[in-house]
Amino acid sequence: MKILLHVCCANCAIYPLTMLRQDGHDVTGYFQNPNIHPYQEFKRRLDTVKQYADIADLQMIYDENYRLEEFLAAVASNPAERCHYCYSSRMEETAKLAAEQGFEGFSTSLLYSRYQKHDEIRGLGEELAARFGLTFVYDDFRTGWQDGIRESKAMGLYRQQYCGCIYSEKERYLPKPKAKGTDASG
Repeated sequence: MKILLHVCCANCAIYPLTMLRQDGHDVTGYFQNPNIHPYQEFKRRLDTVKQYADIADLQMIYDENYRLEEFLAAVASNPAERCHYCYSSRMEETAKLAAEQGFEGFSTSLLYSRYQKHDEIRGLGEELAARFGLTFVYDDFRTGWQDGIRESKAMGLYRQQYCGCIYSEKERYLPKPKAKGTDASG
């Protein structure tokens, strides 16, 4: 099957691409990630996907538009629900492009991450496939978590430390307040 694979980052694409190719699919990647912030992080991940695509001989389509304002307008009133926006907006763009360009199906490297809401991603994929007349190619790529990590390190790829949005960057790096009664002086 001719598949358009949404690529959230190079590291998460390694194992899904390997498995899809082993299953005989003709895979093209699609980088479309308006959720990645700040700009330097967006650019670094985009450049790393380009590096990986060269290594893996993966044909890619790139949306290089940095949409900070659009992302913030969509999630700022309820940051706790931002993941739904991230999944649905990127997967909808992938399905739409797949339909327009004659692909038979689509998938996403989000299915590789142990940190994503897997059932929500699968449900969205199936809904979008029905709407656009495509097949959502589902697989639980989390089984290859360690394989992908090993391969990305062996390739020397940049390995990001948070999901992508400014909120996940805050959750990753902002020091957590100490619980009361844990201070040695008190």
